[in-house]
Amino acid sequence: MKQMHWNYGILVVALVGSILASSCAQTAPPAPTPTPTPTPTPPTATAWMDIELTDVATGQRFKISDFKGKPVLLESFAVWCPTCTAQQKETKKLKQREGEAIIHISLDTDPNEDEAKIREHLQRNGFDWFYAVSPIELTNALIDEFGIRIVSAPSVPMILICEDQSTRYLKRGVKSSDDLLSEIAKGCE
Repeated sequence: MKQMHWNYGILVVALVGSILASSCAQTAPPAPTPTPTPTPTPPTATAWMDIELTDVATGQRFKISDFKGKPVLLESFAVWCPTCTAQQKETKKLKQREGEAIIHISLDTDPNEDEAKIREHLQRNGFDWFYAVSPIELTNALIDEFGIRIVSAPSVPMILICEDQSTRYLKRGVKSSDDLLSEIAKGCE
């Protein structure tokens, strides 16, 4: 019996060896040339400006692109964030000084907050500019363009959108109303 297993073992080794040897002797057919796959055209960097938003205070529907020709300060915030509220108090001072010459939009990017919570925040603090819950596609587009820092509420993320709708990410932290005015004067270059 041992002899039979031994013979089968030799036979298997011989078979495997001859298969390997014959495959090495053959030349492999040339690899097919891959057909180039067309690369989809990515949406323009500012496509996120055309996403429709709803102002939580008035129910008015708007898009950031509606404000072409005016500077826009776009803030990403959360109601629970005290530095966001401090920034919004500076924004309120700027709005009182400059009126409607500058558009202010505050986007709540915290998926756990809703319109009712934001409305309560507005009323408690006397804020009266555009506030909206950021749709997930807008939040994702902002992250794609500006990085994850755009949803880091405690760092008070803010984007300047210039009259031609070019953009510039502003420095982290609370910016005084004078700093904001200075940033707008610098433009988006």
